[in-house]
Amino acid sequence: MPVEKDVFIIMGVSGCGKSTLGIALAKYLDIPFFDGDDFHPPENIQKMSQGVPLEDSDREPWLTRLNKVATQHQGQGAVIACSALKESYRQLLQKGLEENIIWVYLYGTYHELLERVSGRSSHFMPSALLQSQFDVLEPPQYGIHIPVSLSVYKAITKISEDSNSSG
Repeated sequence: MPVEKDVFIIMGVSGCGKSTLGIALAKYLDIPFFDGDDFHPPENIQKMSQGVPLEDSDREPWLTRLNKVATQHQGQGAVIACSALKESYRQLLQKGLEENIIWVYLYGTYHELLERVSGRSSHFMPSALLQSQFDVLEPPQYGIHIPVSLSVYKAITKISEDSNSSG
């Protein structure tokens, strides 16, 4: 079982299953779950709802808020779902947490994820923005990499095994 003091960031483009896996992992570890979408300022949600991709300047205050959540839960643990598409975003998210953070990168093809995103009706992010996320995505060269085709159960098993062997 992973060390409960760790903060897990479940990352990837829209539709990869960050929230689904994050909720299940948090329940498994008995630590809180935070959906990064809930921390976007209204202006960001409005932009995305209108099909306008966010700029780095739009994301910075959002990422700073998520970093605050992560640092407040250092020592007790948390799971945070956040796209964290670029390395610079991940650096901001992990500021002050370098030794207590476990990155989980969910990946899949554009077509796999377009099918998932197109099937969602209750999310503010339209499928038209998926390509813009792939365009800026800088896959991490570290962390636990999990294909979106893996079941939640198998993903949690992999996270558990990989986080134990790395720490």
